[in-house]
Amino acid sequence: MNRRAFLTSSLLTAAGASMLTLSGFRRCSDDLADDEQQMPLLFVGHGSPMNAIEQNEFHKEWQRIGKELPHPTAILCISAHWETNGTWVTAMEKPKTIHDFGGFPQALFDVQYPAPGDPALAQHTASLVKSTPVGLDQQWGLDHGCWSVIRPMFPDADIPVLQLSLDYTRPPEWHYALAAQLAALRKKGVLILGSGNMVHNLRMASFRQPEGYDWAIEINELLKKRISERDHKGVVDYHSLGTAATLAVPTMEHYLPLLYVLGLQGKDEPMAFFNDKTMMGAISMTSVKIG
Repeated sequence: MNRRAFLTSSLLTAAGASMLTLSGFRRCSDDLADDEQQMPLLFVGHGSPMNAIEQNEFHKEWQRIGKELPHPTAILCISAHWETNGTWVTAMEKPKTIHDFGGFPQALFDVQYPAPGDPALAQHTASLVKSTPVGLDQQWGLDHGCWSVIRPMFPDADIPVLQLSLDYTRPPEWHYALAAQLAALRKKGVLILGSGNMVHNLRMASFRQPEGYDWAIEINELLKKRISERDHKGVVDYHSLGTAATLAVPTMEHYLPLLYVLGLQGKDEPMAFFNDKTMMGAISMTSVKIG
C-alpha cells in the first residue's frame, strides 16, 4: 500500500475521534508565554536518510545549527514525507519513529527518536489556521524527513515534536498562505522547520555524479537569488522558471516545505544559507535559516 493510500485509510478510521475537541491535556497552550524575541525558522535539505547517522558534512552542520539556536519549547516540522488529503497535525503524546524507506543498512532502521508529542500545542496549532480545517492525528508519528534532521540538532529527544501534513490537493500558493497563519507559534518558542529539498529528482539522481547537473545548479542558484531578494512570489511560482525548474521539481512534496518557511519570514528578517551544495546530479542540500 502506498503512503497516500495508507494515510487515507488510517486517517479516515481515526477521523471521527481526531477532529473532536480534545480535553484533559497536561497543560494549556496559554502556558507557553510569548517571548520578546521570536524563534528563527529553518528550511533543511534532508537528502538521503543516511545523513541521519553518517558523520558527514551535512550531519555535522545540523549539529552545529542545533547548538547555535535558542532552545525551543517545541518543534513543528513540515516534512516532505507526510502527504495527506486535507491538513493534519500530530496530536499524540508519544509519536512513533517511522522508518519510511527501504534498502538501507539495519543501523538506520534501528534508530529511534523518542521525542514527546504535545496534544495541547497540536490543538492550539489547529486553532490558528482559519483557511482550512486541521485534523488532530493519532496515527502518524515522526517520519524520516523529520527525525533525520532533528535528531542531530537535538539528540536528547527532550523537546516536544509535532508534524504538520502537506495537503497534496492544494497548489503552492495555498501552502505559502497557510504558513503565515502559524506565525504566533514563533513567539511561544516553537521552532518551525521545513524539511525537503529545493532540487529533488530521484529518477535522475546518480551516485556516479558527485556534483549537480548544469540544470540543477542553474535552478538552485536562481532560487537562492530570489530567496535572498525576498522575491517569494518568484519562488512560489516556480513553474514559470522554465525547463530547469520542471526537472528540479517533478513533484511538489520536497519543495513545499520551503514555501512554509518563506511564508513565515517577517519584514527585514535576516536570512542565511547553509549546507549549500548540489549533489548526485539532481539533489540540492541547500538550506535556509531565517532570523
